[in-house]
Amino acid sequence: MKILHTSDWHLGRSLYGRKRYEEFSAFLDWLAQTIEDEKVDALLVAGDVFDTSTPGNRAQELYYRFLCRVSNSCCRHVVVVAGNHDSPSFLNAPKELLRALNVHVIGAVTDVLEDEVFVIDDFGSEKSDSGQTSGQLEFFHSKISDQKSAIICAVPYLRDKDVRTVEPGETIDDKNRKLVDGIKEHYARLVEIAEQKRHELLQKQAIDTQKSKIKNHQSSIPIIAMGHLFTAGGKTVEGDGVRELYVGSLAHVGKEVFSPSIDYVALGHLHVPQAVSGAEHIRYSGSPLPMGFGEANQQKSVVIVDFGFEKADVKAKNPQSSILNQKSKISLLPVPCFQPLVRITGSLEDIQARLEELKKDESRAWLEIEYTGREVIGNLRESIEETLSDSSMEVRRIKNRMVMDRVIGSIEEEETLDDLETGEVFTRCLDAFDVPDEDREELNGAYNEVVRDLVEEDLNNF
Repeated sequence: MKILHTSDWHLGRSLYGRKRYEEFSAFLDWLAQTIEDEKVDALLVAGDVFDTSTPGNRAQELYYRFLCRVSNSCCRHVVVVAGNHDSPSFLNAPKELLRALNVHVIGAVTDVLEDEVFVIDDFGSEKSDSGQTSGQLEFFHSKISDQKSAIICAVPYLRDKDVRTVEPGETIDDKNRKLVDGIKEHYARLVEIAEQKRHELLQKQAIDTQKSKIKNHQSSIPIIAMGHLFTAGGKTVEGDGVRELYVGSLAHVGKEVFSPSIDYVALGHLHVPQAVSGAEHIRYSGSPLPMGFGEANQQKSVVIVDFGFEKADVKAKNPQSSILNQKSKISLLPVPCFQPLVRITGSLEDIQARLEELKKDESRAWLEIEYTGREVIGNLRESIEETLSDSSMEVRRIKNRMVMDRVIGSIEEEETLDDLETGEVFTRCLDAFDVPDEDREELNGAYNEVVRDLVEEDLNNF
């Protein structure tokens, strides 16, 4: 069984007002072709399919067109779970229709936990019936004996209310502990269901193998978990849009929440590709596109996990592969850069020199420029636009630090709410009322919880 793990597409996202549909379309075309080239059996999408809970028509078109294309490929199953950016009800709305395409969608925690556990295989819809000849029946049993299977625990973004009950008088530490315990218990219960399904499948395979007199059959069926959360030690970069998911320290749960019985954990939320705390089988695939200029120089990738391979071929075929155990490996497959992003910082001379270099290379990059010189230049944007007039580059953002510092310093008393972040407004309120430091931790925790609930509100759930 070969799976491809990806996440954090954020379809519909803009970059400083610039729509990015061409990039998203190019990525999905590349992904569909990669699935064919790598002969992937199952695709796992670990949350944040869309950038907002109310995606536009173009973003929806890209999503559904891709699913239709993949359903007609060698990939027999697609499993999609919601992230914190997704609307659970929006993702769930077409789930019954998508199931006909072997696309399994979990937008929110289900009432019946068994609904979050899927058995996937490469056998398709071929079934035995009483009208088959003995030769056909032997072929059928041969197919079963060679069948590749896996069990998926498809866990969406777990909201606070999904895993924690509120009690009066709770401290921040109490809330954190209950959230960790709730997440761990949720995974443990799903793994218990998965282990039971695996036991039943192996028994059935043994019976079918005996009937067909074929000794070859799958001796082990991997359990794969999915999730969308923030783990301890996770790497982020400036400007990637990654939000804290829970109050306080619980934003970073430990790898111990995942049962040792899980063979691979496909995570979403963090945009930097990484293993969790040195555990190679617990991974973030990262976002396939840079979400901001902070990710401009980051190599994006998807993860391919192959359960069943020849150990001797690992280094020869892919030097980036890592052995998980004697019968599985992971490979990081680089995603091409569909739209270059370049950040330029320095004096006006530095900026102009770098722009000239890019022009000589016929770059088509989108630019973020930060002027850090000492001289105040009021027409900085006009000067840069003039330099780029005969190129294919676009300036998406210009930061003139000297002008900003002088303006803010001179009109500090006249600043408005639009000039401040929400967290800064709350901090100033605490300062205005002389709230002691020892009381601020709990107040900040309560404030963050309210803000998080507002962000998580599902606008599509009427």
